[in-house]
Amino acid sequence: MLDSCTTAQERWGGVHKLIDRWLAERKQLVAEYTALRDRTAPVPSPDTSLESFCDVLVDYMSAGHFEVYEQLIREAEEFNDLGGIALAKQLYPRIETITQTAVQFNDEYGEPTPGTDETLMQDRLRHLGGLLHERFELEDCLIEVLHTAHKDMLSTL
Repeated sequence: MLDSCTTAQERWGGVHKLIDRWLAERKQLVAEYTALRDRTAPVPSPDTSLESFCDVLVDYMSAGHFEVYEQLIREAEEFNDLGGIALAKQLYPRIETITQTAVQFNDEYGEPTPGTDETLMQDRLRHLGGLLHERFELEDCLIEVLHTAHKDMLSTL
C-alpha cells in the first residue's frame, strides 16, 4: 500500500498544492495504519497509537470529501468535462461506502477505552485496510481523469 502511495505522490506531486497536501496526509495515514497493524502485542490503555490513527483517518476522509473532490468536480465543470463528471458520479458512491466504514471504525476505536479487544480491532483494521487500498485506487483514478487531464489548460489560464 505504501508503494502505491509513493507512486501517486511522484506522479501528481506539485500539480496542485491541495492534492499534494492530501497525498502527504495519505502517506501518514498508511504509515500509522501499518504500525498499528504490525504491532505484536496489545498496548495498555489509553491506546494513543489507535487514537492517532483514527484522527488521521478522519482528517484524510474529510479533506477528500470537503476539499479535494469538490475542487476536482469544479475543475471538470469549468472545462465542461462531461466524461470526467460522469466518472466521478460513478465512483463516488463506492468512495462514500468506504467512508462510512471508516467512520464506523473511528466511532468504535477513536476514543481510548479500557479493555479494547485487540483481536477484533485487528480484524476490523485489516478489513478497513483493504477498503482504504481500494479507495486510494479510486481517488487516483479521479485525480488522473479530473485533474491531470486539465493541468495543461489550467496553466494557460
